[in-house]
Amino acid sequence: MEDIIVRVATEEDGQFAKIITAEMEASAIIRGSGISKRSPASIIKKMKEGKAVVAVTNKNSWVGFSYIEVWANGEFVSNSGLIVAPAYRGCGVARSIKEKIFELSRELYPQSKIFSITTGLAIMKMNAGLGFEPVTFNEIVHEKKFWHGCKSCVNYNILKGKQCKNCLCTAMLYIPPANVKKKEAA
Repeated sequence: MEDIIVRVATEEDGQFAKIITAEMEASAIIRGSGISKRSPASIIKKMKEGKAVVAVTNKNSWVGFSYIEVWANGEFVSNSGLIVAPAYRGCGVARSIKEKIFELSRELYPQSKIFSITTGLAIMKMNAGLGFEPVTFNEIVHEKKFWHGCKSCVNYNILKGKQCKNCLCTAMLYIPPANVKKKEAA
């Protein structure tokens, strides 16, 4: 197997945007789970902004991806869109991408709370290993724009029926140590 490089994405990685979005959609269908549909343009935008991580082979073939979304004027950021090409699943690539996107989130937004919502046990375990804890949906961002992104999910009717208070996804939250101390002092 070729060497895999996990790094901050650049504008040149935009060449992978259509592959990434197609794999996100195909993977959700195969798993029968929800996913917020993304456009290639939105993926390219994240790459240009330096808010994405890509995994590629040493021959520059696409392997995996994830990105950061900013919410509530920077109070929250989400680690989103984690996807790995089928040929590279089970090799630890997802964990490497998850660690890199978490590191990038902490670097770019050191005071922000980081959240992730998922139906996948593997992602929940990775999040827990990074210090995320399960929380209710009330403890994450309340912006309508965030929940609007869920419209393409197969579980959207469940989410709407519960007024965006819970769904089949599990919400997980990382609170930076400085914010934990502030919360405890209050």
